[in-house]
Amino acid sequence: MNELTAALIDGQDVTTDQTIVVRSPYSGEVVGEVSACSALHLDQAIAVAGRRHAEGSLPAFERAEILDRVAAAMIERSEEFAQSISAESAKPISTARIEAIRAVDTIRFSAAAARTFTGEMVAMDASSAGVGKLGYVKRVPIGVVAGISPFNFPLNLVCHKIAPALAAGVPMVLKPASATPLTALKVARLFEECGLPGGWLNVVPCPGSVADHMVQHEGIAMITFTGSPEVGWGIRARAPKKRVGLELGNNAPVIVEPDGDLEVAATKIVAGGYAFSGQTCISVQRVYVHAQVHEELLGLLEQKVAALCVGDPADPATQVSALINQSETQRVAAWIDEAEAQGARRLTGGQLVDRDVLEPTLLDQVTPEMAISNTEVFGPVIGVATYDNFDQAVRLANNSRYGLQAGVFTSDISTALRAADHIDFGGVLINEVPAFRTDQQPYGGMRDSGNTREGPAYAIEEMTERRVIIIQG
Repeated sequence: MNELTAALIDGQDVTTDQTIVVRSPYSGEVVGEVSACSALHLDQAIAVAGRRHAEGSLPAFERAEILDRVAAAMIERSEEFAQSISAESAKPISTARIEAIRAVDTIRFSAAAARTFTGEMVAMDASSAGVGKLGYVKRVPIGVVAGISPFNFPLNLVCHKIAPALAAGVPMVLKPASATPLTALKVARLFEECGLPGGWLNVVPCPGSVADHMVQHEGIAMITFTGSPEVGWGIRARAPKKRVGLELGNNAPVIVEPDGDLEVAATKIVAGGYAFSGQTCISVQRVYVHAQVHEELLGLLEQKVAALCVGDPADPATQVSALINQSETQRVAAWIDEAEAQGARRLTGGQLVDRDVLEPTLLDQVTPEMAISNTEVFGPVIGVATYDNFDQAVRLANNSRYGLQAGVFTSDISTALRAADHIDFGGVLINEVPAFRTDQQPYGGMRDSGNTREGPAYAIEEMTERRVIIIQG
């Protein structure tokens, strides 16, 4: 019998009659059970967070010290967190361990931001009306922030919500993904163990239909959401008067030029396309390779994809495991079949093996009309197509409703600079795949990929308001 994990409101465990059962996507076994909250629980959490905001922020040094303690404690418990991530999401344990270390970085960068985030001076005497006046801008907490986190990074993307919020001095109500709430509750309790007063962070597991209560709630000043474009833009439409930060999907392209290092490119493309079964918004999905080196790169990719270890996420050797649920597995498999029917050539993968895990799949002769190319697949699939000149490759990469990150492999600095100028994405990576991210960078996209930039220093800007102060001398 798995122990019930309570919700966290105002520093208190809250249990309910309804529960969310968390199962391993790989084995189907019950991993845990959490209290499922109602709109009334959200009201309670928002009310206490509102009181904390009205009382005023903790001093910046206290916020930073709490974050420092959390980072230190998380290092000591990194294996515990990695096991939690792997158990509830089927993320291979080797990848989950990397996520646990990245989360420490996210918290440390948030602590640094808490210590250094400031306002700005206004040059009042730049106009005659301002002579004799002192003007400056201070940044003040926006109010209660509602965080909605996804399943694919149960720890690090939760930390990207709550750590910048604490650094900014804003209280948060967090709704974790229903598939992976256990790790979020674990990290929230760690924050309180490290000195965060009750009510500053409230974690309220609930179905999405209940979480929608936060979207139009008058007590919420800002919503920060990571997930699908359809849900994210729907939230934005229903909350026109709130600040809504969206980090959404992508169908990440990679361009491989003839002068690029093909061995390096192939190695990074495979790592960036199949890590966590392609369930990241910057997973490599579209590969555009120059016709001169198409066959050579394809051979390298096929060899490396076929060598990937598929199976139990608890096995350190496993690189690819189950998708988050069977309906997603069936959807991705159907898209592969559809692409083949439309003319794509399957080189390897595409079968269900070992408890219905979808094998990593490599397709060639993919065209822009195929769903496997023009829509975020969120599965272990890479599609390859050829081009004849770099301008054509840029057009193919830009032919997307998404715009998060893109990659180019070339040894020519002129080509790299052209890519930086003309690839219309939030991030352009040279000799690296779009799946690469550091947690301090301004991370985000445009079009259907979102409207914000994450990374603690940038998230804090979103979570604060400018207040102009003018003093007559």
